[in-house]
Amino acid sequence: MKLKSILIAATAFAVGSTAALAEDMTIVSWGGAYSSSQNNAYHKPYMAANPGVNIINDESSAEAVAKLRAMNEAGNVTWDVVDVVASDAIRLCDEGLAEEIDPAKDLAAAPDGTSAADDFGDLLVSDCFIPQIVYSTTFGYRTDKVGDSPPSDICAIFDTAKYPGKRALEKRPINNVEWALICDGVAKDDIYDVLETPEGVDRALAKLGTIKDDVVWWSSGSETPQLLADGEVVMGSTYNGRLFALIEEDKQPVAMLWDAQVFDLDGWIIPTGLSPERLAAAKKYIMFATDTQRLADQAKYISYGPARKSSAPLVGKHAELGIDMAPHMPTDPNNAKNTFLYNYEWWADNRDDLDAKFQAWLAK
Repeated sequence: MKLKSILIAATAFAVGSTAALAEDMTIVSWGGAYSSSQNNAYHKPYMAANPGVNIINDESSAEAVAKLRAMNEAGNVTWDVVDVVASDAIRLCDEGLAEEIDPAKDLAAAPDGTSAADDFGDLLVSDCFIPQIVYSTTFGYRTDKVGDSPPSDICAIFDTAKYPGKRALEKRPINNVEWALICDGVAKDDIYDVLETPEGVDRALAKLGTIKDDVVWWSSGSETPQLLADGEVVMGSTYNGRLFALIEEDKQPVAMLWDAQVFDLDGWIIPTGLSPERLAAAKKYIMFATDTQRLADQAKYISYGPARKSSAPLVGKHAELGIDMAPHMPTDPNNAKNTFLYNYEWWADNRDDLDAKFQAWLAK
């Protein structure tokens, strides 16, 4: 009888453990200050409201497209919700690797009854993409390493005579080729027409080649803040929220260079290939995490603009620092005097080819 009781208890434990595992939800994002803001604004409140759910954080968003392609090919999709930039969402949607979302059914209306479609407006750039934030990729620089004339123009990154020292640039063509052409004399409105040609791509890479020996290439958004903090680079590109954390939270001698900041959208997709139960759970999370209050709450922890119109008036002070967050947003008028508008569709169509050319150029 004692052995039988043990077996029954063990079986019950195994079933219970399996059930618990079935409630695990793997959410993929970018790590660092950004994932922390999502954890505080989305994950913790969601788990508090749904005690049977355990959210597992994965920081593989930089490799999301390649990994989702491989998972789909293998028939084993282990991610439930994935944070991607808009151009990657368009690619995944076009390839059938992301679920289509019906805003009327899958997204919460605004508190005043405005539909989600109207509340998000033009930021719904793909049938599979639910935007969270408007952010920018921009530059930070060490205030103690630039002398009496701090940089105010994006082309300072190419001026190694006036600003000697290493630069940090992302190890991919996006943004880098646009900045290179701007600083090679191409008008902003003509950038993507120039990049349509092989000669235009070569021109951008040639401009980048003028500082290639001075570049530290990064893959994770957390690398540039660390490089700046350690004094290993004099300036470097990364996401504006990472720089906000470095400057305001860590009190490092770093300032923002907003000139030619590149606006972009970041948000959620749900991978195809989930079981009906996992798909329903993912949609339930999405409904919660993209409502008006949750998007406003994220802005308490990081300086990214919420994607819903109804969230903007709710943005207040930083949850811990107590400072007004509005002036730190990339969309603030003082910061948005000379922005560059990222072309999502162009990059969705050309990313794979240009990635290959860029990596071949890097290897030379």
